[in-house]
Amino acid sequence: MATARVMSAATNTTASCLLLKRPFFSLNKKAPNFNNNLRFNANTKRVSKRLFSCKSIYNPDVQIKEEGQPETLDYRVYFLDNSGKKVSPWHDIPLHLGDGAFNYVVEIPKESSAKMEIATDEQFTPIKQDTKKGKLRYYPYNINWNYGLLPQTWEDPSFANAEVEGAFGDNDPVDVVEIGERRGKIGEILKVKPLAALAMIDEGELDWKIVAISLDDPRASLVNDVDDVEKHFPGTLTAIRDWFRDYKIPDGKPANRFGLGNKAASKDYALKVITETNESWAKLVKRSIPAGGLSLV
Repeated sequence: MATARVMSAATNTTASCLLLKRPFFSLNKKAPNFNNNLRFNANTKRVSKRLFSCKSIYNPDVQIKEEGQPETLDYRVYFLDNSGKKVSPWHDIPLHLGDGAFNYVVEIPKESSAKMEIATDEQFTPIKQDTKKGKLRYYPYNINWNYGLLPQTWEDPSFANAEVEGAFGDNDPVDVVEIGERRGKIGEILKVKPLAALAMIDEGELDWKIVAISLDDPRASLVNDVDDVEKHFPGTLTAIRDWFRDYKIPDGKPANRFGLGNKAASKDYALKVITETNESWAKLVKRSIPAGGLSLV
């Protein structure tokens, strides 16, 4: 019998905008109190609107539930709201927090090698270990940073980016490389600020890597742009680029390439990428773009 473990994945959100593709939660006919975070609780109810925008202060107070044993084919990490209902870490966790901060979901903790990722084709998009030919996938060596995704983003595979060799999106949420000192946990939601962007081209597909840092990191206040990373984390951007360039070589595949002059772009460019991919996600969940095999639940 599969085991299940429930752990908190809460984050102290300050503000966000939500575009929801199915009914979610709101307060019971009371004006929002903008001095307190909204939480899922007994006073919330389902709303009838299918699509709406929310600019109220919001706290995605969620838990994660593990099903199955780690490093097995049936292992899944689901996200639950406070009523115990499953929600999607891709679609239901808000992207924006305000003041230049964003929610980020940890998929792969630093110093580990199991290739964990959200299952974009499964209902509620849980985190699972990637497979190839029916076998679990591992990186050939540990990844040195926390790695995960920005919720409510999507790299549109029908869009050719003229600034990056006309490469098409890889059909996934945007990846984040979080450079803070603390090792994250699978399913943990961190508040991060973007610092730079790397335009990785993987077998012809554009696979953005946003370099960011947790706002809880002791050095977070020291870094606000790409140059600050070089100053306070010397060699890190080169190490990230080289790691992602080379990790497939041991499997006999060619090295990945990078656009934008093979260099990390600025924070402003990273924010542009986030905005564009958030807009693509919004079109996806509104079904303005065909979803193919992706789950929108």
